[in-house]
Amino acid sequence: MDKISIERIQTLHPSIRKKAEQDYLAANKLLPHGVRLRITQALRTWDEQTALYAQGRTKKGIIVTKAKAGDSWHNYGLAIDIVIILDTNNDGLFETASFKIDKYWMIVTNYLKSKGWNWGGDWKTFKDYPHFEITHGFSLSEARRRYMQRKIIPNTQYITL
Repeated sequence: MDKISIERIQTLHPSIRKKAEQDYLAANKLLPHGVRLRITQALRTWDEQTALYAQGRTKKGIIVTKAKAGDSWHNYGLAIDIVIILDTNNDGLFETASFKIDKYWMIVTNYLKSKGWNWGGDWKTFKDYPHFEITHGFSLSEARRRYMQRKIIPNTQYITL
């Protein structure tokens, strides 16, 4: 189990936390020794989204998102980004990240899709291969409306579903 991934899962919307953890653990069991799934991103604040959107536009870097604040499922805790990490030295230390869409990536992708996650790699434009989301059938405009109207689970930052 990867402590970093588990901590990131705990930032997800309460409606998908348990599922995300179960799917994460099960997906890892499908991978061979020396290969592991890591969740690189879960909840992203609106300020973090604004900064990410600025990358490649008003700040240095390459464009990595088309989503402004409120236009990403990460802003609602309903999305994860992943990477495959490798123990390249066979010493139990997973240090090398692989963003290559290879057989290990597809093992995880196919598993998560079979469990109801929508994959950014299936999008028609701006494919986002690391991205998976569960939207409960809501549109982003509905999620944004709920957030702006403060339809929030008490004592949290998560929208009501």
